[in-house]
Amino acid sequence: MNPRFKDLVKIPKDPAIKQLSQANVVLRTPLQSSASASPEQVLDELETKQAWLDMLMLLAVLLPPRERVWWACLAARDYIGPKSDKDPPSLARSEEWVFTPDEDNREAARATLDHAYVDDETVHCATAVLYADGTLGPGDLAQYPAPAGAAEASVFAMNVVALGELSDRFDEHIQVLIDRALDIARGGSGRVAVREPEKEASR
Repeated sequence: MNPRFKDLVKIPKDPAIKQLSQANVVLRTPLQSSASASPEQVLDELETKQAWLDMLMLLAVLLPPRERVWWACLAARDYIGPKSDKDPPSLARSEEWVFTPDEDNREAARATLDHAYVDDETVHCATAVLYADGTLGPGDLAQYPAPAGAAEASVFAMNVVALGELSDRFDEHIQVLIDRALDIARGGSGRVAVREPEKEASR
């Protein structure tokens, strides 16, 4: 097995195709892996094909709800910067939910969506919190199912926004985003070292 995808203890063992289907997600990259292929096998195939965005999408599907939101929050921090009293409320409340995933914090994250600025992309984090358990939200909304894959799509979108904000080092940063998700999937914090750009070999 590719060592990059070993010990992903946090992700379900169900076939990757099944998990994608449950989230109503279709990857752009045609897969040669069988319908019963494990998540690790499909990740390995996508890496071989350098299908980096599809890897982000698959990882957004594979990670459990709390870990998924944390991954999105780390992506938001890439361009928002370290924690401060000027943080967008959607990001701040989402981080609070990650550390204390109760209904009060979920409602607080939901409430930020009503007052967020139009250009506040960290609403993707709060949206992922809102739909974290597969329902439309806390309270009375809990009796209604959320759109399939809504939380996963929001987390994917947050990572893509981070890539756009750091487009001058896209190739390096997309690997950081992937490494983070994999570290989280192993039970880590997701705080991985930033990769340095590869230097051309001297002639």
